Amino acid sequence: MAKVKITQVKSLIDRPKRQKETVKALGLKKINDVVVKEVTPQIEGMINKVAHLVKVEEA
Repeated sequence: MAKVKITQVKSLIDRPKRQKETVKALGLKKINDVVVKEVTPQIEGMINKVAHLVKVEEA
């Protein structure tokens, strides 16, 4: 499976609760946190919902 590197680039302050929970579910806690995840339909959906808060690269 393909892997992606997800980096949080924006703050969660003043964001809706659902977006905060989605970023937390991805494993990110603060700005510049990086996680590597396998690409699944669920992960792709989560990334699409918070695309304005994260940066995604191939790993």
